Amino acid sequence: MSARTAEPDQRTGNGPRQGIASTRYAATTRGKPTFPDLDKPYPNQIFTALVWGENREKFGTPEEKYRDKQVCVTGKIAEYRGAAEIVVSDPHSIKLQK
Repeated sequence: MSARTAEPDQRTGNGPRQGIASTRYAATTRGKPTFPDLDKPYPNQIFTALVWGENREKFGTPEEKYRDKQVCVTGKIAEYRGAAEIVVSDPHSIKLQK
């Protein structure tokens, strides 16, 4: 994956369009994060688009909006606990695909 967008991953062959496999809203966890996990559900996700609670209002209810949808996520990719992750603060960074 590139540092700017979710381009095809040479390790898995997955392209930039991946489906949301699961979404978790951790309301009782510090920071109140929402985790839209791509390809496989947690804890086997290959990619997470993290929405912190402070930005959640901009997204409405991301755990419902993106569930079982094809999406394209853009942003800086980092590794967290062995999985790729983009911290998303702007809803325009997650585009629903047709």
